[in-house]
Amino acid sequence: MGCFSIKCGLLAGSVFGAVIAILGGILIPVGDMIIERTVKKEAVIEPGTTAYDNWAASEIAIYRQFWFFDVKNPQQVVQEGAFPEVQEKGPYTYKTRYLPKANVTFNPNNTASFVLPLGAIFEPSMSVGPEEDTVTSLNLAVAGAYSLLPPASHILLDMVINSTNSSLFQHRTVKELLWGYHDPILKDTIGLFSPYNGTTDGPYNVFTGKDDISKVSVIDRWRGETKLSFWNDTYCDMINGTDGSSFAPFVDKDVPLYFFSSDICRSVSASYEKTMNLKGIEVYRYSLLPSTLASPVDNPDNKCFCRNYETTKNCTLAGALDISSCSDGRPIFISLPHFLQGSEYLREVVLGLHPDEEHHKTFLDVEPITGFTLNFAKRIQVNMMYGPSFFHILCPLCNQTATLDDKTADMFKRELLSRIDMLEIVQQVLLIAGVIIFCVCLIAFFCVRRKSKANLG
Repeated sequence: MGCFSIKCGLLAGSVFGAVIAILGGILIPVGDMIIERTVKKEAVIEPGTTAYDNWAASEIAIYRQFWFFDVKNPQQVVQEGAFPEVQEKGPYTYKTRYLPKANVTFNPNNTASFVLPLGAIFEPSMSVGPEEDTVTSLNLAVAGAYSLLPPASHILLDMVINSTNSSLFQHRTVKELLWGYHDPILKDTIGLFSPYNGTTDGPYNVFTGKDDISKVSVIDRWRGETKLSFWNDTYCDMINGTDGSSFAPFVDKDVPLYFFSSDICRSVSASYEKTMNLKGIEVYRYSLLPSTLASPVDNPDNKCFCRNYETTKNCTLAGALDISSCSDGRPIFISLPHFLQGSEYLREVVLGLHPDEEHHKTFLDVEPITGFTLNFAKRIQVNMMYGPSFFHILCPLCNQTATLDDKTADMFKRELLSRIDMLEIVQQVLLIAGVIIFCVCLIAFFCVRRKSKANLG
């Protein structure tokens, strides 16, 4: 009787283990459905969701770091036509995104409109020196005038320059070059980012994802338009993707991410590079491909970005994007720092350039479940042309970076990832425990059964 009870108990244990294992197996797809439903709900941009809290506020500080190329031989450049010899100086760091989105309005077509307030606060602890450090740099007004005016008028221009004690190169403070100074030629305030403080970028209209989560954060309109007007081409004037701060949840590493940057007046794509660990959170790193700024010879899609056949050597020059059409006609060219991925010619006419993939590329670190960008470095170089086909680096490296701090990382892991991890742990524990109980009880049952048969024999 006792042996029979043991057998029954072991059989019951096997059944119990099998039930637990089956329950654990069932929970895997069911749990995945729960996770997917929860994430999609929290990814919608509307009050009360995790996405809205991250989207509307400014919890993650964004910094812009500036490096300048200090020209060491300005007299030789002007008098002898020598190539400029430059020395990198920086970083000078500013907090540039610390204000929440403004004028947020939710529209009937499942879009939200807003503007991004712009401001800059100098961060001495993250800089090599004060804003008052001086740099020998190209004179914005003089270089712009030489490039924009026909050669026949250069004699008159020289007279104006001499009368105002101006020259092709000037000594200016970091603060003046970035945020503005009074120019004696233009009789106006001029600077790389002047005006900046107190201005806004936008307005933007983005999809909330309420009716289609795959469209969440995708830009519907910028400045009231569904396309750009800078390039006079259907392809180049497209506004694709988000603003880069977030993407649709459940990111597929085989599919490029598209985003629009008003800094470079165009949309770009980034491709998966590798999986990384960021403060205990798994992220996918996406980087710009060399084809982004390739010449039309290598990437025909870039044909419409070629604006000037003379300065681009009949559109064979790679690595420099002419944005004069969206910078009030100023001869500004955007590139990666040190002309990374650019034509060798660009590095031959300026001495002191050292492109480095690790330090000079643009990348995004995206959390694949939520689609949130948790870390990024948007690195661009601002170049100004003077003369018919000669580039001079004005602001060599504008590095905009943002990464989540420890407090935000802990909140992110606690509020979202920990729940997902807990559900996965429960699934695995049930499945493993069930299998173990089932196997142990079944083996024990056959052992007892064999022993009882032996005793009877």
